[in-house]
Amino acid sequence: MRYSPLGASGLSVSRICLGTMTWGIQNTQADADLQLNHAIATGINFFDTAEMYPVPPSEPTYTKTEQIIGNWLSRHPDKRKDMIIATKIAGPGFPYVRNNAPITGENVGLALAGSLERLNTDYIDLYQLHWPNRMTPHFGKHALNATRPTKLDVEAERENMRDILLGLKQALDEGKIRHWGLSDDTTWGIHTYLNLAQEIGMPAPVSIQNEFNLLHTKDWPFLIESCVCEDIAYLPWSPLSGGMLSGKYRNGVIPKGSRWSYEQRHGLFRNTQDSQRATQAYCDIAQKYDMTPAQLALAWCDQVDGVTSTIIGATSMLQLEENIAAFAKTLSKECLDEVANVLRQYPAPF
Repeated sequence: MRYSPLGASGLSVSRICLGTMTWGIQNTQADADLQLNHAIATGINFFDTAEMYPVPPSEPTYTKTEQIIGNWLSRHPDKRKDMIIATKIAGPGFPYVRNNAPITGENVGLALAGSLERLNTDYIDLYQLHWPNRMTPHFGKHALNATRPTKLDVEAERENMRDILLGLKQALDEGKIRHWGLSDDTTWGIHTYLNLAQEIGMPAPVSIQNEFNLLHTKDWPFLIESCVCEDIAYLPWSPLSGGMLSGKYRNGVIPKGSRWSYEQRHGLFRNTQDSQRATQAYCDIAQKYDMTPAQLALAWCDQVDGVTSTIIGATSMLQLEENIAAFAKTLSKECLDEVANVLRQYPAPF
């Protein structure tokens, strides 16, 4: 296993981060136990979850993933010191999560207390803001003028961000979190938080996780350059584009029990004709170079300059083993050139 610095945190994280958002719907406690045991045995030390999980989110399953991890930790307390656990506070969007409230300093404290109890731990290594309160070009909202930055009340947004930081600072001072980070944010969001953290006199964010994959490269190169230059870890989520890059959804097929067979909060926005064409092209390249489509997509993500650790997920041990094996693969120049040609053909397929 290879490891990289988690931004300026001083922590060293595995190049593979095990995501957990299927635990509680597609995966049982027993499944999660197997995945955790296998991940640790292979050298993975970085684990990502969220109070909102599992996905697709719903009121009956809210917080279930954290509970599953906490259950495992209650039976393996000796492993906690070797794990870097990341979780997230949910923003607005769910009436059953703090009455649809935005992220605030007060809600940081409330959400964090719940996560600590469910995870059966005294501290969180990396506490993340799951998405901003403001509208941002994430979750399929990156088309031209899908968001309207000219409508943003910038000073009100900055004031809200200051309040959030004060809540995070209190958690840091109390030792409930070791570091904090962002998720589904933008270059402006990163630098505003950097400036406000300096103003308040508290540690800066150490990481950001955004969607990044062969069908969705909008963070390259500008946001990733900002991360590298500011010593902020870049953590791609959905490196398989919601499973599409595994090839299992080609030609309109939706396998029973797969993620797309569940109702999607934002719909199947990735499933366009261009995404299907691009996916088929990547599948052909993978076959040519003797790897699975998922392994091509993950190995490609891992080799992008500035990527710190890629968040993977699996619903079966076979998938997990396949995905982990991808990070031992080196893509040849010829393979990368063919991938680049497809990227030029389909730079924004959804």
